[in-house]
Amino acid sequence: MLENLKYIYLQDLQLRSGKKQNISVSYQIFGRELHSAPIILVNHALTGNSSVTDWWSPIVGAGKTIDLDQFTVLALDIPGNGFDSNTEHLIYNYQDFCLADVALAFAKAIESLKIYTIDLGVGGSIGGALLWEILAIRPKLFKTIVPIAADWKATDWLMACCHVQETILSNSNKPLQTARQHAMTFYRSPQGLKNKFNREVEGEDFQVKAWLNFHGTSLEKRFVLPSYRLLNHLLWNTDASRNYYGKIEQMVAVSDTRIELIAIDSDGFFLASEDQQTYELLKGEHEIDYHEIKSLHGHDAFLIEHDQVSQILSKIIINQLNLSLVDLSAAVL
Repeated sequence: MLENLKYIYLQDLQLRSGKKQNISVSYQIFGRELHSAPIILVNHALTGNSSVTDWWSPIVGAGKTIDLDQFTVLALDIPGNGFDSNTEHLIYNYQDFCLADVALAFAKAIESLKIYTIDLGVGGSIGGALLWEILAIRPKLFKTIVPIAADWKATDWLMACCHVQETILSNSNKPLQTARQHAMTFYRSPQGLKNKFNREVEGEDFQVKAWLNFHGTSLEKRFVLPSYRLLNHLLWNTDASRNYYGKIEQMVAVSDTRIELIAIDSDGFFLASEDQQTYELLKGEHEIDYHEIKSLHGHDAFLIEHDQVSQILSKIIINQLNLSLVDLSAAVL
């Protein structure tokens, strides 16, 4: 949907590294005309993009859970993700960036559209972490955020996984293919792979190996090395509490935004236990709730378990956007 892409150009964005950089933020708007309906921001995951009606089509669309007949959906590309195929928009000095810089770019882009309130922010994986980072920078922007399979900080486990990814990207003769194969092992789960393949053989080799090869080749066709390296770097450079001495409770204390956490019980990347700890820490002081997707599929379950995601999101939308059950009956069914 490149023909629908629009751009916001930010001059001399002040990075936390101390450097300044010109940034191009591409975005798309779906559904109702801007400022005519409640606004929902949807943040994409690591290899996603602003075409949310493509990669999340079971959830976003006319008559669906995020109903384009009722809402305005805004989706921005993480700068440098390469979605527009314009090499001039790639970011090569990735080590100068952290996810908070992307949050600032998003916040400024949103303000340039004269959006001062977002009714609902939804994001999976790095897109959910980005919601936390935007909240830290603009505590009054959101009414509700829904981080899915995400966290407000990079854990030691997350940093370890991303470090191995960076090592592969720097040393492999097939960096994108090899890194993606490695990534798929922690995006899924041992139980999920057993359920999917059960040691079945295809030709002269195991199906699981062919599946990994397919994902590696597929990513290489639609992604470029600078983009993947940047996104991997951003993933482990996230901490929404960095300006609050590591105290997330102090960060959310300055905001009235409601937080709806959605975790996955088998997630081996962003662990459900981390979200549970966040919920227990904040529940007495802040408007927060915890939901859990039950799945064999691990981290990627938010892109697979559409029925569960739809049921949870539908309830949140009904409760937080003050819609009647009749309004969303088709989406829930």
